[in-house]
Amino acid sequence: MRKYISFFRIRFVNGLQYRSAAYAGIVTQFAWGFMTLLMFWAFYKSDMKSFPMTFEQLSSYIWLQQAFLSLFMAWLFENEIFAAITSGNIAYELCRPINVYNMWFIRNVASRLSKVVLRSIPILVVGAFLPSPFGISLPVNWVTAIFFIISLTIGFLVLVAFNMLIYISAFYTVSPIGIRILSVSLVELFAGAVIPIPFLPNGIKVIFELLPFASMQNAPFLIYIGNSDYKNAIFSILLQIFWLVSLIIIGKFLMKKALRKVVVQGG
Repeated sequence: MRKYISFFRIRFVNGLQYRSAAYAGIVTQFAWGFMTLLMFWAFYKSDMKSFPMTFEQLSSYIWLQQAFLSLFMAWLFENEIFAAITSGNIAYELCRPINVYNMWFIRNVASRLSKVVLRSIPILVVGAFLPSPFGISLPVNWVTAIFFIISLTIGFLVLVAFNMLIYISAFYTVSPIGIRILSVSLVELFAGAVIPIPFLPNGIKVIFELLPFASMQNAPFLIYIGNSDYKNAIFSILLQIFWLVSLIIIGKFLMKKALRKVVVQGG
């Protein structure tokens, strides 16, 4: 366990060094957040009562997306891992007395957490002081806040576990670019990053909610804004746990299978 903690610490501290990139990202996220809010506001002005959540709830949802973007942005991959697989440098990883899957998983967690530490607080603070209905509101009570934290943590790990499958797919392809583009498109759509899942038609929404993608950002954000009652919140958390365990088991199995057949420079 100590070696994995060391990997986490090194990656986390390394991520904290890129502060200029974080500041630029904050500005971009504010611009994107305001643009998204104004777009939805145009629709809400036509008929406030025909939408599945109030505009105040939607505002909180969007600012949570921006604040925790580093936890849930599907396009954030570690290019070093892909390079290690395609170049054959994976051989160095195999020489270490570690579990490669666990090590890559920890690296991804640390990398994303370091980014969210730099970006989330400024966005949440500014969002809290924005005039209603364009700001972010507090959870309705402390129980909802606890459910949110639990769901946010599990949802984050679900995304990392899914991304691990994308890394592993590089063992079976000539280039990982295609699968990366496809996976990002799927996650962005099915996780509610483009359009919140409650806005979808009922038949499609039910299917989306059961997929692993909805267990990423959609579940914790809906809990935060009060769109999910306690019963639905508990169900969402249990579903998140199911997908987290399932994706890790599948990932470990595929990784073990891939490493048995990997060929490094013909050796």
